[in-house]
Amino acid sequence: MKLCIRGGRLIDPANQVDTITDIHISDGKVRHIGNDSSDTSAHIINAEGLIVCPGFVDLSVSLPEPGKQQKGSIFSETRAAAANGITSLCCQPDTAPVVDSASVATLIQDLALQSGFCNVWPIGALTKGLLGTQLSEMGALKDAGCIGMSNLRAPFENSRVLLRCLEYAASYNVTVFFNAVEHALANDGCVHEGSFATRLGLKGIPETAETVALTRDLLLIEQTGVRAHFGQLSCARSVELIADAQAKGLPVTADVCIHHLLATDDSIQGFNSLSHIQPPLRTETDRQGLIKGVQAGVINAICSHHQPHEMAAKMAPFEATEPGISSLDTLLSQGLQLVKDKTLELPQLIALLTTGPAQVAQLNAGSLSVGAMADMCIFDPNEHWQVSPATLKSNGHNTPLMGKSLQGRVRHTLLAGRQVFSASE
Repeated sequence: MKLCIRGGRLIDPANQVDTITDIHISDGKVRHIGNDSSDTSAHIINAEGLIVCPGFVDLSVSLPEPGKQQKGSIFSETRAAAANGITSLCCQPDTAPVVDSASVATLIQDLALQSGFCNVWPIGALTKGLLGTQLSEMGALKDAGCIGMSNLRAPFENSRVLLRCLEYAASYNVTVFFNAVEHALANDGCVHEGSFATRLGLKGIPETAETVALTRDLLLIEQTGVRAHFGQLSCARSVELIADAQAKGLPVTADVCIHHLLATDDSIQGFNSLSHIQPPLRTETDRQGLIKGVQAGVINAICSHHQPHEMAAKMAPFEATEPGISSLDTLLSQGLQLVKDKTLELPQLIALLTTGPAQVAQLNAGSLSVGAMADMCIFDPNEHWQVSPATLKSNGHNTPLMGKSLQGRVRHTLLAGRQVFSASE
């Protein structure tokens, strides 16, 4: 099927393009950019007044299937991703069973392919069962389509196990995704260790729980030469450590989730469990440090860190609730808030949602070059909408933004030239 995206503002950071133009698509690929009056057989999508960009790439999404279908399914969450301009997502290995075998990785990809809404790239478990004791079969996981390995925030038995994991990963040229936390310092805390934690009587997690672990990890990365990515940084000091490592030439990248760029630990006032997340929301100083890291290019990507939960998971006493925010539905609108606040320019934001994460995950995505797959997002940056159960596409409604008015809405999403979402349908 031939398509013509007509008259939109094309922002393609990978090619340093920002112009009003037409895009012509056939056989699932971008065939021509610019006016082509001779092509009269194409289906027209009117994009006048809209932004046209590569489909978003999300580095951190928890898919509940297999094993946690009470929170959602691959069908429901990839449908939500498509409705919000995400055409490629990296799913975490914390399914049940864990993604520590080729069969589980293949199952996830098969279910995503059947759903047909977006590309799903599993991240495999760095250790069997995420238990931190035995190395997983990284070679088999890589062959099964895993784009990297992670132990998430699960502890290792000791640093020697981690060292062996990194050596093994380096031998397979596998990216290791870190979520830095020193559990002895975190001490089963649930919020940032600060004045709000003290006032509410909640056990706190100091920033050193992140920075101490991050320092150890960077030393082991330097020793092994493994390619590494640090996900969901939460502290200003962490940004400084990553910047130092990059300046030394270490193969290190980083991302931040959208919540940490917009919210702080004051969000937990009133024991608001919808703001219970790991790593925890931290101080305004940390938020500003993360913003500076994004602006300076130390942080390569912004992710949703989407974790859908059934509402019962958020209805216990704060420390007993499950951490996580459902955020696929709000990623674009929250990102546009950074543009509205003049924290970022629109092309910068789009780069952090497309080319940046695509390069981290080494995916052939995030670009609309002629000949590239036509994975595209077309959105209205000015449309207002209200967050409500009726407007959320994800099965997870666990968001502190419920009832709030946001700006910016996706109109169309294309996956390999096929329309997988249209706001008019």
